Amino acid sequence: MGISQSTPKSPPYLLEEPQPTTSTTATATATKDPKKLALIPLIFLIYFEVAGGPYGEEQAVGAAGPLLAILGFLIFPFIWSIPEALVTAELATTFPGNGGFVIWAHQAFGPFWGSLMGSWKFLCGVINIASYPVLCVDYLKLLFPIFSSGLPRYLAVLFSTLLLSFLNYTGLSIVGYTAVSLGIISLSPFLVLTLISIPKIEPIRWLSLGEKGVKKDWTLFFNTLFWNLNFWDSASTLAGEVDQPQKTFPKALFSAGMLVCLAYLIPLLAATGAIPLDQEDWVDGYFADVAQIIAGRWLKVWVEVGAVLSTIGLFEAQLSSCAYQLLGMADLGFVPRFFGVRSTWFNTPWVGILISTVFGLAVSFMDFSDIISSANFLYSLGMLLEFASFLWLRRRWPAANRPYKVPMGLPGLVIMCLVPSGFLVFVMAIATKTVCMVSGLLTLVGIFWYFLMNFCKSRMWLGFNIVGERVEDGDVE
Repeated sequence: MGISQSTPKSPPYLLEEPQPTTSTTATATATKDPKKLALIPLIFLIYFEVAGGPYGEEQAVGAAGPLLAILGFLIFPFIWSIPEALVTAELATTFPGNGGFVIWAHQAFGPFWGSLMGSWKFLCGVINIASYPVLCVDYLKLLFPIFSSGLPRYLAVLFSTLLLSFLNYTGLSIVGYTAVSLGIISLSPFLVLTLISIPKIEPIRWLSLGEKGVKKDWTLFFNTLFWNLNFWDSASTLAGEVDQPQKTFPKALFSAGMLVCLAYLIPLLAATGAIPLDQEDWVDGYFADVAQIIAGRWLKVWVEVGAVLSTIGLFEAQLSSCAYQLLGMADLGFVPRFFGVRSTWFNTPWVGILISTVFGLAVSFMDFSDIISSANFLYSLGMLLEFASFLWLRRRWPAANRPYKVPMGLPGLVIMCLVPSGFLVFVMAIATKTVCMVSGLLTLVGIFWYFLMNFCKSRMWLGFNIVGERVEDGDVE
């Protein structure tokens, strides 16, 4: 009898019920697991993956003026953030395992593309990890000038990275509830800033297109919007650690989306409406100066402290994403089994945390302005592959069990993905030659890694998991 060529109803990886992620959960039931991420911590982890507060949006005003900055943060979420969040919600609930986008690309196009997606996203993630302790020290030096340069600065970056990595090691639930606390505290000065600003707001100031003689920097403007409103898919690598992910993920993404938009727009409206425009002053960190102008030095210090706490939340969220991505890649056999080993005490992927931390430290002591831009380029490549995976999986398995499904047919989904994909191409097109060269080199490293791992498998030099096999504590070759 010949082999049927009909389209299968569901991919082999799809599961009717979520499977336990460790040996200790083999008898898990539908009851709530206290070791799993609940809704509120997941909301704030997504929030810190994407934003972390209004810090960093100031450059949009400096680049294009108040009106375009306000319109950008009002409209861009519909062009970019919502499509990415919808794709993440559907795929994370359909494939509720650690690894997120790596699983999606693997299921859609095979192991080569799954591995390459993992390389792009991991390199992008660890570059971001490297930037957060540096930003944290940059804010600390405003309060403690000793950290401005030299050995004290290097030691501050080193010890802050190690300390924050240890916090991540103590457990994802602890990290999640820490993110809740950091989010509330870091946003509180902006709530105060907004309330004090209300009597001083002149709406006419919102209509300004910028000062005469100040040239608009469209590259900076769009990069600022892109940088502040992406990474909605990063938390998908934690899907295997979420309590009832099929129900929790869509709610968390929607709630985090509302929080992110409000956290950007409300302080921006308050600040640009309450003080006269001096466009060249609107650079990173200017919200602290705005706070001093509106309320006094006490609020400026509060905003600066909030910025430090925000960078801590950003670091913890990104490190969690990278570590669990490596865990998922170990489950799929893209990296050696050792990469997926969990801590006996905290059940966290300590090897993934260690590897991500070492990479982050290595990059943090480099002059990485071009590397940061390269991270955007690699992220864009990964997102194009992610949109393609989403569309192909819908076409390949139209009748698959999808606990959350974007309510559109395939033509509508193509249009939904086409607009943000066009923006991704634009971001890559405006990249400098140096950025393109660095990104190309890092992509070649990812390709080389895939073939190197296959060679190691063929020679049985390292232990690898078969796809779907779970890593047990201490099960290392």
